[in-house]
Amino acid sequence: MRIVRNTHIGARLRGPAGVVLAWAVTRAVLMLFVFRAVPFPGQFVLNDVHDVYQQWYPVLRSGSFPSEDVTWQYPPGAAAVLMAPVVLPFLSYVNAFFVLALLTDAAVTVMLLVYGRGRARPAAGAWVWVVGVTVAGPVVFARYDVMVTAVGMLALLELRRRPRVAGLLAGVGTMLKVWPLLVLTGTPRGRPTRRAWSWGVGTAAVVGVAFAVAMPGAFSFLTFQRDRGTEVESLGAMVFHVARHLGWHGQPAMHYGSVEFLGRHVHMVSWAALALSVLALCWLVVWRLRARTFSDATPYDAAFTALLVFTTTSRVISPQYMVWLIGIGAVCRMMPGSVLRLPVRLTLVATFFTTLEFPVFFSHVAASDKWGVLLLTIRNGLLVAASVIACRRLWASTVHSPVLQPLQRRARGAGETPPSLITTR
Repeated sequence: MRIVRNTHIGARLRGPAGVVLAWAVTRAVLMLFVFRAVPFPGQFVLNDVHDVYQQWYPVLRSGSFPSEDVTWQYPPGAAAVLMAPVVLPFLSYVNAFFVLALLTDAAVTVMLLVYGRGRARPAAGAWVWVVGVTVAGPVVFARYDVMVTAVGMLALLELRRRPRVAGLLAGVGTMLKVWPLLVLTGTPRGRPTRRAWSWGVGTAAVVGVAFAVAMPGAFSFLTFQRDRGTEVESLGAMVFHVARHLGWHGQPAMHYGSVEFLGRHVHMVSWAALALSVLALCWLVVWRLRARTFSDATPYDAAFTALLVFTTTSRVISPQYMVWLIGIGAVCRMMPGSVLRLPVRLTLVATFFTTLEFPVFFSHVAASDKWGVLLLTIRNGLLVAASVIACRRLWASTVHSPVLQPLQRRARGAGETPPSLITTR
């Protein structure tokens, strides 16, 4: 009887009740860091809200964008999020922003639990989110990426049932931070694709035009994004971290809002990173043209793969970018038949090492010493490995459909409903 009771308690803790308990405990700890009741180790991570967002706030409220500030590198829809603390007038701007970020985090957790109902493992996606945000640390609440991620996740969750709604949400997300349009990468062929993409592109265009008419400088961010270089945490930066030990005389410095390498050959490496992103785009187009077998999980696997490869090849891999991957990975993990469980797990581990390299040991990263280079090598190596595995598994599960047979057998063995197949000719 005691064994049965303990098993029952363990099952409850692994389910929604355990998610809620874990969320409450971990977020209480994170809020202690965010509100500075307890110092978080390493470099201070809340500067953006204190020194950047708060300075932009009066400019945005006046009806214009901070188009003379090179650190303004966001699509025009970001203005709505950065002005959102006005809904809590009884708090300071900084505290209101943190509260809104926490409420968004709570809403995402509830959303994952609601959409997970009726599945074999209803809390699987929520656990990925709760654990991922925990290991990402207080940076999650010190950037507006958690709000953008919530919009992208909801778009992906609505993709199969209501492609028009998914497209609308993806379009709104695109005007917040561009990447949410990637959630439409794996839309089922035919009418769902036409509806989702037409609504996505149309919504982004309407929102963009509206901001351009209403507020001067809506698209000034494009110039500042174009001129960015190679950030010290990116994959391309590994070349210069090693080169500094071999006599290269470049240095890291604050440039366009982040710490980037400045010196000889940086421009060339930045272009190489852009070329890798273009190759990633070409691979996704080829995959889309060659894919023949779409399961229920394919749209979610494709969205996570697309976001993962573009994040990995980017000239900039800021810590908050991991929030995007955690969110889309959580949705992907909810789906029975997903072939990307390992890449999602690798992303969670990469998030932990991201927190170590920034902010905990960022001084070592900026100095390119052995400890800093080791941390970056592990983190970026995990992202590369996750990208390669995700691409191979997505290709194998859709272009070479026989691979789905053992996946279906594993799904049955795990007590999950095997994915239905849609074959296009």
